[in-house]
Amino acid sequence: MNTEIDISALGVDGDGIARMPDGERLFVPGALAGERVSVQQVDARSAHLLSVLRPSPDRVAPPCPLFGQCGGCAIQHLSLPAALDWKTETVVHALERAGFADPLVTARFQSPPASRRRVDLAIRRRPDGVAIGLHARRGDVVDLTTCSILAPALFALLPALRDVARSLGALRQSGDVLINLLDSGPDLLLATDGPLEPSDRAKLAEFARSQRIPRIAWRRAGTTDTPETAAQTGPVHHLFSGIAVAPPPGAFLQPSSAGEAAIIAAVLAALPRKLGRRDAIIELYAGCGTLSFALSEKARVLAFEGHPDAVASLRRATSGTRVVAEQRDLNRQPVMARQIAEAGAIVLDPPYMGAGAQMAQIVDGRPQRIIYVSCNPQALSRDAAGLKAAGYTLDGVTIIDQFLWSTEVEAVCTFTAPPAPRRRTR
Repeated sequence: MNTEIDISALGVDGDGIARMPDGERLFVPGALAGERVSVQQVDARSAHLLSVLRPSPDRVAPPCPLFGQCGGCAIQHLSLPAALDWKTETVVHALERAGFADPLVTARFQSPPASRRRVDLAIRRRPDGVAIGLHARRGDVVDLTTCSILAPALFALLPALRDVARSLGALRQSGDVLINLLDSGPDLLLATDGPLEPSDRAKLAEFARSQRIPRIAWRRAGTTDTPETAAQTGPVHHLFSGIAVAPPPGAFLQPSSAGEAAIIAAVLAALPRKLGRRDAIIELYAGCGTLSFALSEKARVLAFEGHPDAVASLRRATSGTRVVAEQRDLNRQPVMARQIAEAGAIVLDPPYMGAGAQMAQIVDGRPQRIIYVSCNPQALSRDAAGLKAAGYTLDGVTIIDQFLWSTEVEAVCTFTAPPAPRRRTR
């Protein structure tokens, strides 16, 4: 049965939300806040959008013909300014849930279209060839024949990649490929459901030469095995604040160069104005040095990272810099409160689930300045609640929308400890 309903808000997955007479929420993909729509209810919590009876002023025509099929973009029907507003509200509400009233948003940034330089794509063998793309929402892989978010140099690889994937004996049914567009060129981490044959290696080597790809690494799909180099035509490097690093296959890379620059600028602006010669910045979850070398221009940097290959890459690049890299699993062996307390500032860029056990040590150490780079508002809310309970103030928030047309949002938050109590004198 068709029903007309009013959409009151957007949910965390970009679905329109309607409040039903019984008080329950109904989720409608494709609907926007403020719209009246006609839907066909699928189950108690979701409905299929049939038509928009009263459109939102923020509704736009999606720029990509695959929108609605490909699962890479969730909100292309929402204008970019409105999307940035919505993502800002998402971060603000997360901080309010942590106890910070009226968080001050000091800056906002949004990446332009066609600037994404990192992508993880699924590969599926089909009777008519090979599909390479992203999954439909709760569905199969949609072949990426066009894309509004990928950098042109990255998207241009896909036709030749389909051809070589189709010829590989190692690709029996499925696999995936992670591509980082480094300063040295595309860097590929390929995973297949079968072992690489000698002929496969020869085909990948020719593909790498023809497409000017310095390195193609490989591992068995579904494993976390250390990748092996399947083809290499030249050295691999990427510049972080002017320092050349050789990242391992599949290394973390910010999705856009402009977004990375915005994060670095926000972090540097949040540092204490005066850092003494003996002061050190403790950087947690340092990766391959995205922030490390920029921070080292302000003070010594003690950079902690759990991934051994990332730490090795970072260490090889630190000669002559003020960065000291240390491998440490911060969930199992966090930097302790005593060392945290001695830092001139703490900078952390934790994984999606947040800082976990490390956050407790940060709270106990009570450093004067904490700069938290968040990629998940829910984890940010949980971690920030501990800082609020410890008396920290929130000085400002920078919103960064690098994952254009997705529901993902990043934020750089600056927290300052309360003044130490004065000692009474007789």
